[in-house]
Amino acid sequence: MSNDVIKPHKTASRIQVLASHLLTSNSNSNSNSCLSMASEKEAALAAASAPADSPTIFDKIINKEIPANIVFEDEQVLAFRDINPQAPTHIIIIPKVKDGLTGLSQAEERHYEILGRLLHTAKLVAKQEGLDDGFRIVINDGPKGCQSVYHIHVHLLGGRQMNWPAG
Repeated sequence: MSNDVIKPHKTASRIQVLASHLLTSNSNSNSNSCLSMASEKEAALAAASAPADSPTIFDKIINKEIPANIVFEDEQVLAFRDINPQAPTHIIIIPKVKDGLTGLSQAEERHYEILGRLLHTAKLVAKQEGLDDGFRIVINDGPKGCQSVYHIHVHLLGGRQMNWPAG
């Protein structure tokens, strides 16, 4: 299988995972179907086979081609609610310009500033969301890290007691 071809059954799983980052009109309910860990892993593997310079669902959100419940935006970053929240507060924070930064393992010296900006934005959004008692930051990286969108992003999770180990 070439790197730019995805088998049909993997495409469906990938679409489900990618759609979990979108907002629909009823996304605040917890009735959205949760994906099994197996399908998340499958989607992560399928996403990993896409070319690094391919537009992602996040690019469509940045370009306002797809709606999202945006909670923070400045010149460099965008933060929006995850449609399939894993905690009462689950926000995705992304850089507006990918600049080759598809995942944390791809970070280079030129990315230091934006990586710091993502974490600082997480702190600002956590305060804005009233997460005064604590929160969790997650960056999934690569297929074994269950990364489903190859545009670096930070998950901000809070609003409940987090457990350890995480997974």
